[in-house]
Amino acid sequence: MTQRFALIGAGFIGTVHAENLAADPHVAFVGIHDVDTARASALAERFGTRALTEAEVFDPSIVDAVFVASSTDTHAQHLRAAADAGLAVLCEKPIAPDLAEAVAVVEHVRAAGVPAMLDFNRRYDRDHAELRRIVAEGGVGDVELVQLSSRGPSLPPIEYLRVSGGQLRDQTVHFFDLVRWITGQDPVSVSVTGSALVDPAIRDFGDVDTSVATLTLPSGALVQIDSVRRTGYGYDERIEVMGSTGLVESRRNRRGNVARYGPGQVVEDGLHDGWFERVRPTYAATLAAFVDALEQGVEPPVVLEDGLRAQAIAEAATRALASGRTEPVTYCR
Repeated sequence: MTQRFALIGAGFIGTVHAENLAADPHVAFVGIHDVDTARASALAERFGTRALTEAEVFDPSIVDAVFVASSTDTHAQHLRAAADAGLAVLCEKPIAPDLAEAVAVVEHVRAAGVPAMLDFNRRYDRDHAELRRIVAEGGVGDVELVQLSSRGPSLPPIEYLRVSGGQLRDQTVHFFDLVRWITGQDPVSVSVTGSALVDPAIRDFGDVDTSVATLTLPSGALVQIDSVRRTGYGYDERIEVMGSTGLVESRRNRRGNVARYGPGQVVEDGLHDGWFERVRPTYAATLAAFVDALEQGVEPPVVLEDGLRAQAIAEAATRALASGRTEPVTYCR
């Protein structure tokens, strides 16, 4: 069975999703909508589809599912529109910039009864998924300490950071989700220390570019996440889980696996230049998982409530950064 998909958003991430939609054999790529009609038309021509009006995107006579990859401040309205039209929807994070609004959107979508999934694509990283499998099967015993690194290669534009919601909501939120997914536990409290080391201008709007978050799980296990906006040596992402009987690690990924040996030195391949090179395969895998759920008639594997819980952790972490105190995490019911 082929699913008819429309894409909303023709920017960078929209282009990534357009490529995957066009390549998926279980998808009929109906078209692309963007407020910039010229950009939508150019991208549609590139992938052999057409530009759509907003009305066409949400027309159930030609569309089965909508992929929302537009600007962050438009996600909520598009999720509501898809639900009102009875369409399945796959959406980039966040559901909405404000947690209270995100809760209202999820309630609206749930009332409509349509399949909905959030694009927490790192769950589809091959190595992260294998780490989770080992943890879930008791391969390291009881989880006691989890350490995650999220270190970007270069500082995004200040104009982007100014409206991003802050490092913890924008960057670290993916790793808050990974903590829940890997451990099967919802953190109960969080403390955060952060600094603006790459560009002091970030302090002007209350943000940081380098942070360490410490979370406590209901079991008493501890989690530490370090997030960095600029490394100077490539994109650096890793996860380590230490348990009562062992340790498992999803290691840093290199561009290759060639080592050159010479007198007194070994030269090895370095890390990926950017984050996209590291995570690119996960986007196609996420789409495939959503399409499979639609075809099987089952609930998508990453539900909107997962997004709400990760966002609740990010909100508590943002409060902790500002207050300098350990803050409780309050989840929406």
